Amino acid sequence: MPALDQSWTEKYRPAKLNEVIGQEAIVEKLKAFVKVANFPNMIFAGSAGVGKTTSAIAMAKELYSEHINEAFLELNASDARGIDVVRGKVKEFARTLPLSGGQLKIIFLDEADALTPEAQHALRRTMEKYSGTTRFILSANYASKIIEPIQSRCVVLRFKPLTEDHMLRYIERVADSESLTVDEKATKALVYVSEGDLRKLTNVMQSAAVSTNVITDNIVYDIAARARPKEIVAMLRYALDGDFGSARKELDTLTLSYGMSGEDVLLQCYREALNLQIEDRLKLRLISSIGDYNFRIVEGANDRIQLEAMLAKLALMGKEK
Repeated sequence: MPALDQSWTEKYRPAKLNEVIGQEAIVEKLKAFVKVANFPNMIFAGSAGVGKTTSAIAMAKELYSEHINEAFLELNASDARGIDVVRGKVKEFARTLPLSGGQLKIIFLDEADALTPEAQHALRRTMEKYSGTTRFILSANYASKIIEPIQSRCVVLRFKPLTEDHMLRYIERVADSESLTVDEKATKALVYVSEGDLRKLTNVMQSAAVSTNVITDNIVYDIAARARPKEIVAMLRYALDGDFGSARKELDTLTLSYGMSGEDVLLQCYREALNLQIEDRLKLRLISSIGDYNFRIVEGANDRIQLEAMLAKLALMGKEK
C-alpha cells in the first residue's frame, strides 16, 4: 500500500512536454521555443490543476537537462509576495551568468497573481534590465491581477480546463499503475469532485488508496468532503416546493455530517441549479440568489444564517410560483 507522504502529484508529473495532457496547442508552441532555444517572457493563465507548473518544468527539463538547477529558478509568489523577493532572490538569480553554455535562464514565478502591486512594478524593471540573459514565466489563476505593464511584456498562454475525457484517461492510468479498482460510480464521483483539477484528482485518489485498493463513490465523497449531487438537488427541491423544514434537515446533513463550509454548499448548489428541471424564470432567480448569498458569506457573514436565509427565500419563491 502506498504511503501518504509519497506524493502522487510528483510521481505522475510529466517529465516531457509530450506527456502534458489537454493542452496540445500550448505544448506545440513550447516545443517550438525549445527547438530554437529562444522564447519571450510568458504568462501561463488558467485555473488550478490544468498543467501550468508542469508545462514550465517540462520545458525547462528539455532545455537544460542536467543543468536545470543552474538555469531554472522556481519560486512560489504566494509564499513571498512582497517587494523583497523581487529585489532579493529574483534579482540575484537574474544577474548571474548562466553556467549551461550561454543559454537563457528561466525564472518561474508560480501564483504570480499573489504578488503585491509594488512587487510587480519592481519585477517589471527587473524583466527589462536582464532581458539579455533571463526569461520570466509567470503562472497565474487570474491574469487580470497582473499589472498591465507586465502583461504587455509577456505572451499570454491561456490553459484550457481539462475535459472529462482527459480526466477519465488519467484515472485509468493511475488505477492501472497502482493496482486500484475504480468502479463506474467512483469514476464519475472523482470527475465530479475534482472539477477539472488534475492535482485535486490525484490527491483524492491517493488518499483513498491508503485505506483500500477498491475505490467507491462513497469513499470519494467522504474524502473530498463533498455532498452527493442528489443530496444538493433534494435540498433545493424541498426549498422550492415550500418545505423549509425538510430543506433545513438536508442542510444539517451537509454541514454537520460532511463538514462543508457555506461557500462549499453554495458552489455545489450553483452546479446543480443549472441542471434542475424547473422553469427558466425560477432557475434565473435561484442562480441570482445563490450569487447574492455567496457574496455575503465571502464578505464575512455567518455561514449558517446565510444558508438558512437562502433556503427561506427559495421557499417563498416556490410558494409564489
